[in-house]
Amino acid sequence: MRRHWTLDDIKWGDFDSSKVDPDLLNAIKAAAMVEFNAPDYVTYLKNVFADRTDIKKTLEQWGSEEVQHGRALGRWAELADPTFRFDEAMERFRTGYSIKTDVIVSVRGSRAGELIARCVVESGTSSFYTAIKEATDEPVLKQIATNIAADEFRHYKLFYDTFRDIDETVPSRLTRAMIAIGRINEADDDELSYAYYAANVRPEDGIAYDRKTFARAYEKRALGLYRRQHLDRLVSMVAKAVGFDPQGAVMRLLKPVIWRFWRFRINRLEKVAV
Repeated sequence: MRRHWTLDDIKWGDFDSSKVDPDLLNAIKAAAMVEFNAPDYVTYLKNVFADRTDIKKTLEQWGSEEVQHGRALGRWAELADPTFRFDEAMERFRTGYSIKTDVIVSVRGSRAGELIARCVVESGTSSFYTAIKEATDEPVLKQIATNIAADEFRHYKLFYDTFRDIDETVPSRLTRAMIAIGRINEADDDELSYAYYAANVRPEDGIAYDRKTFARAYEKRALGLYRRQHLDRLVSMVAKAVGFDPQGAVMRLLKPVIWRFWRFRINRLEKVAV
């Protein structure tokens, strides 16, 4: 197997502060904490797949790589903003946000459904870090984003292959579509918005958390990174997991509609002062 990259492989000495985009920096801080919070999801998923030793080992490896993503992004953020303390921000984040881990049944209704939801998440992260890689001129962030994007695509394939091989009834295409839509809608929950708040608002600022305000703040800085090719890639990956042909007639019709809606959402966000 190919050796997985480590933080020592990153060329930290190439960091160029003059090429740091402040808005992107704020989004990276939040993304770092969400990535680093993977152990909670590993615990939850290992409970769901309690009788599958093979899948649990895969989940542990996935989780360790996600933690590394968070650590790499957090270290970059500390370089870009010397006042930022990643560990302190993580403590604030974990104080204000957590997921339920003491479960034995997937919240998606089935273990196959859980794997579809994970495919949706990895579709989003793979396209997101690809968009960052192509948007930034800062060489260290570009290297980190390139590595993470490749990992997230591999994670998508891992969860997709596990879904195809799982020995249980596969949900219908309609059910899979509903699971995917539900997981996409969860992007508006407290995780990213609270991560953005914990990363970018210090306790001494005296600013109270408001989900809508900080969700918009994150989305304004993150969604605008996407270009048409990034969104098309995301949509294709989700479509494949749901059971549609990514290049089929249905998706050829849907992709431009989704892109127009995406641009409409970004244009609205750009008018909001956050």
